Parts: sequence; structure tokens; C-alpha cells
Amino acid sequence: MVEQEAAEQGKPLEAHWAHMVVHGSLHLLGYDHIEDEEAEEMESLETEIMLALGYEDPYISEKE
Repeated sequence: MVEQEAAEQGKPLEAHWAHMVVHGSLHLLGYDHIEDEEAEEMESLETEIMLALGYEDPYISEKE
């Protein structure tokens, strides 16, 4: 499933797996994305962490 999502989104598989780990870790720390404000905060943290790990912004296609 992750491989299929990565292909559909045009992302490298390794980067998509990294994003899934970051996203899941933030959920384990109590972050959520049900409300718009929470989603913005969580996505911002995901982007910051992914960039720090040397990956691209996982939401770049949504921002274009």
C-alpha cells in the first residue's frame, strides 16, 4: 500500500516511508489533524522534521 501511494504521488518510496514514520510518531505524541488548525500545526511539524532528515516537503504538491 505504501509503495502504491508513493507511486501515485510521484514520491520516492524511501521518502514516503519516512513521512509515514514521522506522521505516525506525531500521532503517538498526541498530535492530530481533525481540525484545520491542528492539521496545519501537524503538517508544519512534519515538513520541518522531513527537511531536517534530508527529505523534501511531503506536502509540496498540495502547496503548488
